[in-house]
Amino acid sequence: MHLPVNPQLYVAFCGVMAVLAVTPGPANLFSIATGMERGRRAVLLAVLGMNAATLVWFGAAALGLGTLVTAFPDAFRWIAIGGAAYVGWLGVTSVLGAIRARASAGHSVQAVQTHRPAFVDGFLVQLANPKAVLFFTAVLPPFLDVGRPAAPQLGLFAAAVILMDVVTMTTYGFGGAALARRMDEPRFRRAFGLIVGLLLLTAAVLIVSRL
Repeated sequence: MHLPVNPQLYVAFCGVMAVLAVTPGPANLFSIATGMERGRRAVLLAVLGMNAATLVWFGAAALGLGTLVTAFPDAFRWIAIGGAAYVGWLGVTSVLGAIRARASAGHSVQAVQTHRPAFVDGFLVQLANPKAVLFFTAVLPPFLDVGRPAAPQLGLFAAAVILMDVVTMTTYGFGGAALARRMDEPRFRRAFGLIVGLLLLTAAVLIVSRL
């Protein structure tokens, strides 16, 4: 029976992907911050958005992402810079919210939240993540068997990537949400606002550092 992928290459790919999925990169840090700031439902929506962006990247890979990056490197660089700026803005907003909460001690202060849907935030973060470009231009190609049709291989690779990312992103996000259960404590509320902001700012720095 002719399999759509090379079994040895696919197993090796899944091993590499498992390591990449659990590594605290921009997407996982964003999941933690979303869970802490907006709760479990937002985590699920953000994870859905990030993986929708992953599907966009897989579609780009099918169309020849490596060629596009080579031909238009500045375009991809500016997309990543824009994404880093957006994540950094979310981080600054959270930090400023925590500072205002401290200045208003004794009053009811809610967590700082973006007005954009969590799905949109997740989609934008992953779409602008240079780690995704690096993955599809450097990590994925060696595992493709040139002697087999590309579309079935990309489909199976996408299934593995999304499955692992959904599990790890959701786990990180729910861990952040668990911390948010103590939000009734004003001191903790201010502290977690600072932590959320620092996580998002760290994610922004990681995005820029990969350029």
